[in-house]
Amino acid sequence: MKKPFTLLWIQSGGCGGCSMSVLNAESPDFYTSLTLNNIELLWHPSYSEASGKEFLQLLAQIESGKITLDALCLEGSVMMGPNGSGRFHYMNARHQPMFEVIRMLAEKARFSVAIGNCAAFGGITMSGVNLAEACGLQYEGGQPSGLMGADWKSPGHLPVINISGCPTHPNWVIETLAQLAAGELNQSHLDRYNRPRSYTNHLVHHGCPRNEYYEYKASARKASQQGCLMEHLGCMGTQARADCNTRLWNGDGSCIRGGYACINCTAPGFEEPGHRFTQTHKIAGIPVGLPIDMPKAWFVALASLAKAATPMRLKVNARSDHILVSPGMKKEEDGV
Repeated sequence: MKKPFTLLWIQSGGCGGCSMSVLNAESPDFYTSLTLNNIELLWHPSYSEASGKEFLQLLAQIESGKITLDALCLEGSVMMGPNGSGRFHYMNARHQPMFEVIRMLAEKARFSVAIGNCAAFGGITMSGVNLAEACGLQYEGGQPSGLMGADWKSPGHLPVINISGCPTHPNWVIETLAQLAAGELNQSHLDRYNRPRSYTNHLVHHGCPRNEYYEYKASARKASQQGCLMEHLGCMGTQARADCNTRLWNGDGSCIRGGYACINCTAPGFEEPGHRFTQTHKIAGIPVGLPIDMPKAWFVALASLAKAATPMRLKVNARSDHILVSPGMKKEEDGV
């Protein structure tokens, strides 16, 4: 039988939301998915019974090489403060800042995986003045630096794999780990921020249930309304790289399907938009965040034409919290 692919999951500066998301995986659940892909979970802070001395022994065995570590999964940002001392997140039992433990594990693991936006880019933890001196495992915001440095490669010859999101989708994690375990993930499968293309080759806009409103620029002005959320309410689904509306959460949901605008949480720097998440930033009345592959002049021209052609049904329903006017039926011609 093939030797299991070993996995260690640790948490640093974050809320634990990515673990909550992954542990809600369905059909199959997270642990069953690992088993099916011949992945041995050495330790997870929520799944594992081992703690204290047992966990420290596990770290020591990985450090000494007695246990081979195939994948390190880091959830949460790396806490470097204050003044680079790491004292904000310290492992007393090893007399080390946590960032030194993380670095040791990354150097030992064949592959290192950043789970969620905090681990990938610093995320919410580094917002504001960043007193914690938080950063990602290999990125600080959109710049390749972070704990491991821009040019670092793992013993498996890959950079840190950034499964970003806030939280990340359980299937993005499971799919990426399965590819690693099968030896089927290489640099060509990662985008410019080293995120798996399996989900970043798509836009949140794809499969959006409000696409008809978007096409006619029939916009909502309040969060409870049916219309498109891009023009006024901050939705970045036409720019956000993720497949949230085609690979639904728990088989049924996404932010937009729940009535919330997409805030582009898979991207570096999403936590500092410079305005409210529910507000569309505009210049001269034109949204700054236009679709990523459309010239501004084209968008303005097409938006004007689309608004002029908007069916009355969409104009009415866009400003309502439920469907008021259903699609009509064209009268059949005599003899047809």
